[in-house]
Amino acid sequence: MRDRPDITDESVMMKWMALEFGRMNKGIVTSRRTLAELLAEVAPTAATKGGGEHRFDRRVLAALGEKLPPEMHRRLRLPILFRQDMTVASGVYLTDEAAVTALQMLGELGPLYRMEKGRLWISRPIAYAILLKYPTAVQMMIF
Repeated sequence: MRDRPDITDESVMMKWMALEFGRMNKGIVTSRRTLAELLAEVAPTAATKGGGEHRFDRRVLAALGEKLPPEMHRRLRLPILFRQDMTVASGVYLTDEAAVTALQMLGELGPLYRMEKGRLWISRPIAYAILLKYPTAVQMMIF
């Protein structure tokens, strides 16, 4: 049967990869919440794409609350979402200006990091170090 596409056909591979990325992103929060909202809750959570519940670590939220000024509590939406485009081998990007500002206030990003065209690109190792330092408050989305 030659009617089926060849597995090496690029469109078949792209469809398969899209399905896999969808599975990998099931844990991504659908509606990010402000740090102020999360700090006010006893058991802070948010809904995920897969229909589950993302639980925030209260200790991480408390540490962010102590280190960031009150005005940032109202602006910063969590989790901070790094976007990983699989066509770019070495970097990830942020699209949230408040997240960039918060990470600079926390000393995770230097003052020379600037958004261009609505994105701030950083190296993957830096993003993963931030993810490890603030578990549950940072997520990595792959597409």
